[in-house]
Amino acid sequence: MFKNKRLWKHILFGLIWLVSLSGLVVLMSFISVKKSAQTCTGLQVIIPGNQYFIDKEEVNNILGLSSTTLVGRRLELINIHALEARLKRNPFIEDASVYADMDGIVMVEIKQRQPMMRMLNKFNQDFYIDQHGMKLPISGNFTAKVLVANGYIDELFANRVDTLHTKLAREVYRTADFIRKDSLWTAQIAQIYVNDLHEIELIPRVGNQRILLGNNADSIDVKFRNLLAFYKQAVPMVGWVAYKAINIKYTNQVIGIKNDNLKRDTAKVAVKDTTTSPKDTTAINNN
Repeated sequence: MFKNKRLWKHILFGLIWLVSLSGLVVLMSFISVKKSAQTCTGLQVIIPGNQYFIDKEEVNNILGLSSTTLVGRRLELINIHALEARLKRNPFIEDASVYADMDGIVMVEIKQRQPMMRMLNKFNQDFYIDQHGMKLPISGNFTAKVLVANGYIDELFANRVDTLHTKLAREVYRTADFIRKDSLWTAQIAQIYVNDLHEIELIPRVGNQRILLGNNADSIDVKFRNLLAFYKQAVPMVGWVAYKAINIKYTNQVIGIKNDNLKRDTAKVAVKDTTTSPKDTTAINNN
């Protein structure tokens, strides 16, 4: 008797699953039939963010479509994947998603590339570099307010989205990336310049001196922490106009090179350990 109950219980569960599966198949078939018969009722383009390398009109041009040409067309005849692929070929679009909602509206969601610096190489080629370190062309629609790097930069641009190929360009990118992530240095650093020795110099907004970083961005957080210590300790003693250059190439010291029209000497700030004890950066020796 007990075995019969267990058998009937299994049969009942099997029937429930069969009915549920059949209902699901019928429902999916109904949805499929409805979708195949559904027509497009509109087109909506969504471009989030505050940098507009590309606008809704340009999206329509890329797609070769508009709401007037789409409305009334059956959704099953609109190649969603082909539209996405066409959008992703645009250099200013990082990603794109195209789909139809339940009301028959074709939704186009655009993720733009975010430039974080602008580079002008020694061949007068001008291009942006985005937050992923990818080169992209200048836009005729929008000018991004980002840090500019110029000078003796050998990095070539083939007018397409591409990675950085030279070590120096990658070091410039690392420098700009560090600056943009810090509100203080974003406000202070106006430009990056690569000199004829292929070393990175920073042009500040406050003060006329050049900040000498060297040919790489290694230990850049330590070097900028040392620079801040120099600003706080050495500059108040002599003023902003006293130095023509501040050398932060080395992680253990900052060297202030005075202007030629002043006393020809340098001020050295020996930085022992700015990580644990900022007060250790008080030793200033004038030669």
